[in-house]
Amino acid sequence: MTAAPRAATPAHHVLPTIAAGRATTTALAADLAAAGFTVERLDTLWGAEAAASLHRGSRVAALRALAARETTPLATLATLFVLGLPVPRADAAVAFPSAGVDAVVAAGLLRVEHDSDDAGEASAADARLFPTVDLRPYAFVDDLGAGSWWIVSDLGELALGTALGEEHVLGIGGATTTLSGLQVPVPVGRVLDLGTGCGIQAMHARRFADEVVASDISQRALDIARFNADLNDIDGIDLRLGSLFEPVAGERFDRIVSNPPFVITPRREGVPAYEYRDGGMVGDALVETVLRGLDEHLAPGGTAQLLGNWEYHWGVDGLDRVRSWFADRPALDVWVVEREREDPPAYAETWIRDGGTKPGTAEFDALVDAWLDDFQERHVTGVGFGYVVVRKTRTEPVGRGPAGLRRFERVPETLGSNPAGLGATVARVLDAAAWLATHDDAALAASRLVVAGDVTEERYYWPGNDDPTVMTLVQGGGFGRRVDADTALAAFVGACDGELSVAAIIGAIAQITGADDDALTADLLPRARDLVLDGLLIPAS
Repeated sequence: MTAAPRAATPAHHVLPTIAAGRATTTALAADLAAAGFTVERLDTLWGAEAAASLHRGSRVAALRALAARETTPLATLATLFVLGLPVPRADAAVAFPSAGVDAVVAAGLLRVEHDSDDAGEASAADARLFPTVDLRPYAFVDDLGAGSWWIVSDLGELALGTALGEEHVLGIGGATTTLSGLQVPVPVGRVLDLGTGCGIQAMHARRFADEVVASDISQRALDIARFNADLNDIDGIDLRLGSLFEPVAGERFDRIVSNPPFVITPRREGVPAYEYRDGGMVGDALVETVLRGLDEHLAPGGTAQLLGNWEYHWGVDGLDRVRSWFADRPALDVWVVEREREDPPAYAETWIRDGGTKPGTAEFDALVDAWLDDFQERHVTGVGFGYVVVRKTRTEPVGRGPAGLRRFERVPETLGSNPAGLGATVARVLDAAAWLATHDDAALAASRLVVAGDVTEERYYWPGNDDPTVMTLVQGGGFGRRVDADTALAAFVGACDGELSVAAIIGAIAQITGADDDALTADLLPRARDLVLDGLLIPAS
């Protein structure tokens, strides 16, 4: 390819209307497929180092790699939609043989800019095509196998060269893969994707649902979500305009998924409010509103998987605040996992950079001041981020066991860092919680348990000692939990092969060690209950 083309100036960027008939999206999909516009082929096109550099926000290495290659349809598509740079019309015509350049322009994905000749007249031969959106391949793996789509979103900071607009529709990021991985991979009837954005979660949900309702406050987001569904030949998604649960008033769903606009933004003049991340409420009130609304929109037995953040206030723990939001919702099982916590300056800087404002500028410093003033005035000492899993029990909690699942925990980011399989983990935890809710201590003692297949045991010894100093049970999947074990617990877990009852195993250990049977039972039963909930032990009966 020739020297690196220049980017469009921010003044040229106007958010386009994204719309096309099925004939155009079908033809465009054929062109993308024919060009080999996939994640794997792109990485091969410019190499692993350039791909990593792109993830860091620099396209120099990718451009140097493209300059050494011939101009192919794949290179043209990569230049346009991944690097956000223009190409000659002639190259675009080769890249879109089925759809045609004019149809792609009419769909809102490209715009034409003409260079004038000496007489001041523009000619088609001099035309260049500029991208108006980001369009890139996306690959994933779930319980149905490997899949790949093409996803349209708005141009990012790299292509724009400036801060994002407030109507920006976000594409695929870390939150995308986290939430898609959290979705429970169990077939259901109806799913609600609350705040669908570009539609990616609705598309994932559709793989396991008969029908998906996807709502958003942004008509532009819904237009892009519709385009993405059509481009990837996905039907069964009902798109609705409106705020939060308003578009689905009175309706119930078997599953609700949401990456809501939870970012805490100061309500001050001069602070941009991005539609994709800012719900227009003070502090974490939007997350509270969404969580409180789950009860009346989940069908009996229905589940919800969401992302969110919550504030820590002077003398008030963040997870305790989340716990209080469910205090008057007895029919809900609740599991909240906090993965990280940021102090006010770090939180402010993270989201100001996310909007495209550069550190070191006067604009950046002014925004940090606004955030810190807001936090100080409302006595906020930190912000936690994590996952929320909810299940609506079929009846009010009853039975011989605990009243229901209410688990609020902090799990380091280093545990369960791969989100791809967390949905299956969520399903297992919910199943385990349901089983435990019907088993009081007597029923648990009478049951038989087996060790999960991904559990191993680590032992550490002082040199020359025959007895281990440290024993740790290690979970290979899920959150990769590590449970310190004493001799009694290690012996108990080691004997859980599904043959003997829990009571029989404890009795045998007490007899061998000389421990008091009742005392050992009181010690091991709660720990066994925790191991079942975490998935290290599985009920055999």
